[in-house]
Amino acid sequence: MRIIEQKGDYNFVFGRYSEPVAKVEPGEEVVLQTEDAYSGLLRSEEDNLEEVNKKRRGSNPQTGPLYIEGARAGDTLKVHIIDIEAARDWAVSCISKSFGGLTPNKYTRMVNVPRFDKIYVYRFDKDGMMRRDDFLRFPWRPFMGTIATAPSREAVSTLTPFENGGNMDCPDVKPGNIVYLPVSVDGAYFFTGDCHAIQGEGELCGTALEISARVKLKFEVIKDKQITWPRIESPDEYMVVGSAKPMEDAARIAYAELIEWMAEFGWDHLDAYQALTQAGKLYCANMVDTNYSMVAKVSKALAERRK
Repeated sequence: MRIIEQKGDYNFVFGRYSEPVAKVEPGEEVVLQTEDAYSGLLRSEEDNLEEVNKKRRGSNPQTGPLYIEGARAGDTLKVHIIDIEAARDWAVSCISKSFGGLTPNKYTRMVNVPRFDKIYVYRFDKDGMMRRDDFLRFPWRPFMGTIATAPSREAVSTLTPFENGGNMDCPDVKPGNIVYLPVSVDGAYFFTGDCHAIQGEGELCGTALEISARVKLKFEVIKDKQITWPRIESPDEYMVVGSAKPMEDAARIAYAELIEWMAEFGWDHLDAYQALTQAGKLYCANMVDTNYSMVAKVSKALAERRK
């Protein structure tokens, strides 16, 4: 099995303008080496977060782009997430006075500015849990915080979730699930990184348990099928991720696109609207980034119209 490491610098934008690091055939399984959101620079609770932020080029360094053979604009890229392994024995999170769901920023002005940063380092304990102390101790539930294909023209910051994926911080982008992404340029130009050991819904303080990882993936190309927002398939559910501000617009995108997916199974649009009203699920994946990400879900049994 091929292991793909980043050649040269990591990317900090999703775009078509970087030379692909590798070409991948549909059906080929590959392992990608990824770096954490802090470029591996934040290692100790005694580190100075402001100094680390000055050293790094940006947030969420990306492995990629991968050129997917046979993918053409207007297709859909089907990404099987087979496995995620930790590439080190520790993860890091931090509370920052300049970033987070309860922190003021230039768009949300407040006067109760946090006075300091705090760094949390977690390590695997003998039970395989991520542990800082007896109470800050959580199970290993890895997922990819960023996953995207390139947009057709612009370059998008790796801090941003958008139509082709991006920094959605969605815990359902995990092993055993399938992610469907729009293909906007020939070759798809696939990126991923920002793996998390675990994260709650919303990624409240802005950083999950950030970790470098080895991600095992397989790609398929669905020809001449065009989707407009990321879709996720688990063994039991179909999901769509919508990203926007305000948060209710992200929710509207997610649910509206889920209705479109249900229509592909034979649902009348209004009947699907009614079904999701009674049995749909909705959660916030992240509430801290340049856009917010909301995930709408429906059971496969209902979506597939099983009697």
